[in-house]
Amino acid sequence: MPSPLPHLAPALAAALSDRARWSAVLARDASFDGRFYYSVSTTGIYCRPSCPARRPKRDHVGFHDSPAAAEAAGFRACKRCRPNEAPLAAQHADRIARACRLIEAAETPPSLAALAEAVGLSPYHFHRLFKAALGVTPKAYATAHRNTRARAALSAATTVTEAIYDAGFNSNGRFYANSAQVLGMTPSTFRAGGADEEIRYAVAPSSLGWVLVAASGKGVCAIVLGDKPDALVEDLKGQFPRAGLVGGDKDFERLTTKIIAFVDAPGTPPDLPLDIRGTAFQHRVWEALTRIPAGTTASYAEIAKAIGAPRAARAVARACAANRLAVVIPCHRVVRGDGSLSGYRWGVTRKRALLDKEKA
Repeated sequence: MPSPLPHLAPALAAALSDRARWSAVLARDASFDGRFYYSVSTTGIYCRPSCPARRPKRDHVGFHDSPAAAEAAGFRACKRCRPNEAPLAAQHADRIARACRLIEAAETPPSLAALAEAVGLSPYHFHRLFKAALGVTPKAYATAHRNTRARAALSAATTVTEAIYDAGFNSNGRFYANSAQVLGMTPSTFRAGGADEEIRYAVAPSSLGWVLVAASGKGVCAIVLGDKPDALVEDLKGQFPRAGLVGGDKDFERLTTKIIAFVDAPGTPPDLPLDIRGTAFQHRVWEALTRIPAGTTASYAEIAKAIGAPRAARAVARACAANRLAVVIPCHRVVRGDGSLSGYRWGVTRKRALLDKEKA
């Protein structure tokens, strides 16, 4: 039915729009930054909605669609919220990106103070913003980057010592102290592609297709799912190109049977020795996944919040995708914010099947 007062519809819509804008100003809602600007007739300035300045009286406020429109109306930009510059969130993202590039380009990790000064922030504020954005501290990011460089250098350098110093470590002792966590093996073994490491493995059928179980001397290092056993073995060879891959003995077969039973009926995980290889951030994510009760799910955003990095939902998703211990580290219990199933390293069909098994 048409409105009995069609000539009033535009004015009513504008009034509603202004009420919504005023509500955003009252709430200092940063989600409206860039969508509109407000001016104050008594001061002659204009601001973004999230401006921390004292709230003006409604009668003194006007609204504008752009900084240019506000300036054309005779208002000047607020010096606190700087509405004529990029939104604060974008500025922060740019500063964090610049800091990451500085860390990656430096031969030795820059100090917190040096990084903060380079991006124009106080050390405390910079540290807080960096961790909120990436889920790790600047120091942890620098360490992870050095570890990545070390992996690459170990494959190309003439000696292990040369590779360690090329990667930015000031002493080989510091690197060797953490080499097992960084590489999953000694530097010499890693440099040789795992040549001195023995990986036992077995492939067996399950209700979800074929399962490959592999273990190093430390513990189970892979539980992967697939449709073809040969493809699973080739994938394992790609992970350890020079390691000695050997079929499991009777004891290993019993371990494999225990894992297959858990895959078929997931619930309380079996007590297994694990060799978990990943970055510090990945370890934090994977540990959080093990705290999700069987039969329930959590979103990527919820996991990010649980590990103290509420803005790192995408990084959480990447950590889930890097998991090589299917079911034991239950990345299948992580879903989108709306509850729908997203990508799973071993297929969404298997993800749905695992969740259905746990809810049964």
